[in-house]
Amino acid sequence: MPALPTSLWSSVARKALMALTGLALIGFLIVHLLGNLILLSGNADAFNLYSNIYASMGSFLYVIEAGLVAFFLIHIVSGITVALGKMKARPVSYKKVANAGGPSRKTVSSVTMIYTGVLLLVFLVFHVVSLKYGAHYDTTIGGEKMRDLYKLVVENFQQPYIVAGYVIIMTLLGFHLRHGFWSAFQSLGALQPRFSNMIYIIGVFIAIILAIGFLFVPIWIFLNS
Repeated sequence: MPALPTSLWSSVARKALMALTGLALIGFLIVHLLGNLILLSGNADAFNLYSNIYASMGSFLYVIEAGLVAFFLIHIVSGITVALGKMKARPVSYKKVANAGGPSRKTVSSVTMIYTGVLLLVFLVFHVVSLKYGAHYDTTIGGEKMRDLYKLVVENFQQPYIVAGYVIIMTLLGFHLRHGFWSAFQSLGALQPRFSNMIYIIGVFIAIILAIGFLFVPIWIFLNS
């Protein structure tokens, strides 16, 4: 396989790719959460109709899934190589991990990005396998036969260890997004000093909403089923 031109895989290019794919994936997470919130209604038909929208796309669904996989892979590979580059540039780690404040925005979130990212990747594989290739139940709505994904999700979230795992991972997601959102704008050179605090606050808000939203769903189902 021929090597990529240096300019296409430079440190700046990798940071830009990581930023762009990261922002796109945040958009995906927001849409995904909105769909998951249907679970809180307890209306199995509503959730199954929602999930069947994707199933009814046929071959186009594979295109969407391939695109998502590509975005995740680009984000992961560029993120890991950027992190390894920073480690190589600073072989001696900080003696203390703490919030530095100021323009650097050095926080526990920022210095643990690679670790939370790897754990989120492991969770993503588990999440996809457990739902996409989990038990297949059928239901009929309006005369149309479709997969009863609601039943599978509820069954999974009735397991204490799965719920506990989701809570932990979604908390880590919050930490990852807290720094990732602000860092994306910085990497793209779109972070003007007068907007820095505002972008950081927006990032923290998005991180909290997504983390709480995703971890609240399994807790709600566990306590009410």
